[in-house]
Amino acid sequence: MRTHAQAVVIGGGLIGCSILYHLAKFGWTDVVLLERSELTSGSTWHAAANIHGLHDSTNISRLQHYTMALYKELEAETGQGCGIFQPGSLYLAQTEAREHQLRLQEAKARRYKMNFYEVGRDEAERLHPLVDFGGIRCIMYEPEGGNVDPSGVTAAYAAGARQRGAQIHRFTPVTATEAQADGSWIVRTPKGDIRTQWVVNAAGLWGREVAAMAGLQLPLIPTEHQYFVTETIPEIASMGRRLPSVADRDGEYYLRQEGLGLLIGAYERNMKFWAEEGTPLDFGHELFPDDLDRIEENMMRAVQRVPAAATAGVKKVINGPMIWSPDSAVLFGPVPELSNYFCCNGIIPGFSQSGGMGKLAAEWLIEGEPSLDMFGWDMARFGHWAGKSFTKARVQDQYSHRFKIHFPNEERAAGRPVRTRPVYDMQKEMGAVFGLNFGWEHPLWFAAAGEPREETVGFTRQNWWGPVGREARMLREHAGIIDISN
Repeated sequence: MRTHAQAVVIGGGLIGCSILYHLAKFGWTDVVLLERSELTSGSTWHAAANIHGLHDSTNISRLQHYTMALYKELEAETGQGCGIFQPGSLYLAQTEAREHQLRLQEAKARRYKMNFYEVGRDEAERLHPLVDFGGIRCIMYEPEGGNVDPSGVTAAYAAGARQRGAQIHRFTPVTATEAQADGSWIVRTPKGDIRTQWVVNAAGLWGREVAAMAGLQLPLIPTEHQYFVTETIPEIASMGRRLPSVADRDGEYYLRQEGLGLLIGAYERNMKFWAEEGTPLDFGHELFPDDLDRIEENMMRAVQRVPAAATAGVKKVINGPMIWSPDSAVLFGPVPELSNYFCCNGIIPGFSQSGGMGKLAAEWLIEGEPSLDMFGWDMARFGHWAGKSFTKARVQDQYSHRFKIHFPNEERAAGRPVRTRPVYDMQKEMGAVFGLNFGWEHPLWFAAAGEPREETVGFTRQNWWGPVGREARMLREHAGIIDISN
């Protein structure tokens, strides 16, 4: 094992292997990945591994499209199959708000030359004849949507990294990370120590434990997550082609073909945390006991949408852990409080984002900045104020409302208030409607007597329009005080 390296990547799952691959691809061949167990241990191996391109953030859409295109390049480059299936994805809107969201996505896709467009019901029924499209207002189609094989993709990243000179050491747990006066680090393992310029924490379920070795507390917490695969469905067996996946987010489930059956997964309201005090070090490829009762309501909505699933038996149930940040977005980038320590933790749609994350991480480490502005993922958005109670409340909200629309300017109430200033009570009495800024409650606008003190959300003009206009006119025509202390 090398005793010196330009970077040590801790964690041998999907994201760690992608970062290692891109570091080597972009010229840093003196890089090492350390995995405490087998590659894919933790969350990678049991993932549903769906892939899609569009996201509310344009830059995340760009990195997801990069990722989807990269998998075929990886196969050609390494000879390692990634198990790519791209029969397309159908996105369904049951509500006016969801239709508005999908049409915004379609407009964005046209602007950035991405493949995402509306199809009529006749075409949708041709693409997926098992779906009942009753009650659907709008149907969008993404031809490149689909899924990949978790182990195959991870192995391909690893193979590509090794071909360029990077080293991967399995069954090599990290026991300490020690900062040095010159900004470098010593990473200690039972097999020897490595002095490195950069430490990259991509430890997945163990991201908290690895961060703690450097004196860092990450706001992360794992949950259980379930999906199940049906037995063979005769209509699928006789189809002769692979069916597109179905994104019925108003129904709060996801659905795609798996073998000759269906894979159905859900983010249920009655969610369940796991390993709140720390991920067990001996956990690897284990699963939790089946608990389908918890997702029964979601399952029933899926079965109503695809009636053929109602008569199919359950072949297997996957109930495994995922680890979340308070806003379900990755904690990504250099840690402000530490020198040369990089995080990539709390990833949920990993198979849609792994390639883009690896590319941006490599650019950041090698060139000093990424090619895309990833402000929404910035490590600095959370501080010590984001403790366990806040993290738990926010993760519960994020998980149980996974498919809820994030409207413009939306402020979610979970876990608040965390930090209030001395003027908070006075502003509250004056009718303040508060937002969250780095843990602090600050007034967004003030409701007059008799007006609701809760902000509505949506894509159309909301209830803050009148009060904000009133405040603007008051300041223009008379005088006022604006609180910008935060």
